[in-house]
Order: sequence, then C-alpha cells, then structure tokens
Amino acid sequence: MNKTIIIPRTLANRLLTFAQAAPQAEICGLISTDTNNKYRVYPIDNIADDSGCIFEMNPQQQISAFKQIRDEQQELFAIYHSHPNSEALPSKKDQQDAAYTDALNIIISLNTKGVLDMRGYFYREDGVETVDLIIE
Repeated sequence: MNKTIIIPRTLANRLLTFAQAAPQAEICGLISTDTNNKYRVYPIDNIADDSGCIFEMNPQQQISAFKQIRDEQQELFAIYHSHPNSEALPSKKDQQDAAYTDALNIIISLNTKGVLDMRGYFYREDGVETVDLIIE
C-alpha cells in the first residue's frame, strides 16, 4: 500500500509555476516545513551541463538553504525537480543521486500541456516507494 501525503494547492501551484517559467530546463530545490505545517520553498539553480534532462543543485545555494532550514528550526520536507519532456517518473540518476531517504521527492512533469502531473517518491536502498500525493 502506498503512503499518502497531502500538500497544499498553493505549494503545488508554486512548484508548477517555477517549472513553467523554465520549460527547457529541469528546475530544482528544497521544501521545508515547521511544526505548524507551514512550507517554505528554496529554489536552487540547476548547474548541470545538460539541464534539460538532469539536475544538479548549485552547492553553495544548497548549503545556504540547509543553513536557513536549520536556523529557522524547520525540517527538510521534500526535494523537488521538474521533467520538461518526460513523465514524472524517477530516472536512474535521480535514484542514484538520492542522499536524503527521509525526504519526499517531488517530480513535476511538463510533458502533457494543461495537465498537472506531479508525483511523489521516497528513494530507499531497496528501491523506489511511490507516494500518493493529494493536493488540497
């Protein structure tokens, strides 16, 4: 049975807006949450040479985001990125590069115009755990 996670529509819309603003590149970043379930999004530049089909977070921006999360006593909730030209399914590289097994991984696909395709996963040592994302 899949785990179910509810995310606010405002958060989903914000991620979709970021992805649509850069339709030729994978966008990426972090999402934190606090004890009141308030979410904060940390967009991070994708510095990959082939940013249209892979993502690599800018290390300085990533460190800065983690410092802010810690300083504000929040927790890492999710890592997000987009797939401009493919489904919202994790690639082998997505899985291999996963370093935070407790963080939700959100993939936003722009492959189907006019349809929100946003899916969630946990990357585990023994494979990928699909999450049922409910947007409210």
